[in-house]
Amino acid sequence: MTDSPAERVRQLSRLPVWVAPMAGGPSVPGLVIAAGRAGALGFLAGGYKTAELMLAEISAVRAAGVPRFGVNVFVPGQPAGDPAAVSAYVTSLRDGGGPPGAVPGEPAWDDDHWADKLMVLMADRPPVVSFTFGCPPSDVIRGLRDGGTMVAVTVTDAGEAAGAAAAGADLLCVQGPEAGAHRGTFTNPPGPLRGGPGLLALIGEVAAVTDLPLVAAGGIAGARAAAAALSAGAIGVQAGTAFLRCPESGAHPAHKAALADPRFTATEVTRAFSGRPARALVNQFALEHAGAPAAYPEINNATRPLRAAAAASADQDRMSLYAGTGFRSASDRPAAEIIAELAAGTR
Repeated sequence: MTDSPAERVRQLSRLPVWVAPMAGGPSVPGLVIAAGRAGALGFLAGGYKTAELMLAEISAVRAAGVPRFGVNVFVPGQPAGDPAAVSAYVTSLRDGGGPPGAVPGEPAWDDDHWADKLMVLMADRPPVVSFTFGCPPSDVIRGLRDGGTMVAVTVTDAGEAAGAAAAGADLLCVQGPEAGAHRGTFTNPPGPLRGGPGLLALIGEVAAVTDLPLVAAGGIAGARAAAAALSAGAIGVQAGTAFLRCPESGAHPAHKAALADPRFTATEVTRAFSGRPARALVNQFALEHAGAPAAYPEINNATRPLRAAAAASADQDRMSLYAGTGFRSASDRPAAEIIAELAAGTR
């Protein structure tokens, strides 16, 4: 008898806890290995890496004896629709947007090595591949599934969920607006940033349009939040911010410190760092550049040198301190202890 989709998802890990892919540094192989050994499913972040580096990280996880893990990649979008707005924003960065001596990079569009990464994933066949910023073409999903890889798509509303289900996805990661870092929206329209329903309501809206298994993400920082997500209809939970401060995380020390620093009191969704909506601690850079245009990855490429310079000097007011609404619950305990706490809420 063929296992149901939900049962296949449950078989991916001993515990219904996933460690989210956090691009830009936090999701190092060590964190994924620790997650796997603790019974959770850890994800490598393929974003902002070459295909060769992504493969090296996959190989490191396999070499550590962790057979079950996931890899996340970004679906490329379209070039910015308002080049003049991008140019004006980059000019504002040159006029004092970064650390002394740092200059913005070229606001160029790129596809984040999309084709090369797909070739690696089709050949290597990791247990799970998840997609963010859109749903890949159905032939890509079919190619991965034919090789035994389960395909997850991050969705932020019911329409995206219906589209991903129609394209052949095995499961959906339902991301609420409480989540840290980038919103996984399929599009990046200009204009005011929209909130949308909270995670628990969103799970219900998505479940109304598809019977695919749902994994909940966004603001899940403890057992109570995990229990609420499962009660709302998810079969598992995915957490990212909860792991940022743990010893296995590759997050910058200044980023880890900011999560516990009383100087930072809130998060907000901003395009200031990347040109895409992303939730981060409110710092000076976010406040000064609240009007950033919708232009990803152009703005992300322009601010990269500024963010690198800020990180080099541990300048928390100019770093992209991505974090979810539950950032105050992030602790410096080992990943296994955090996983055990989250799992307690899923029993």
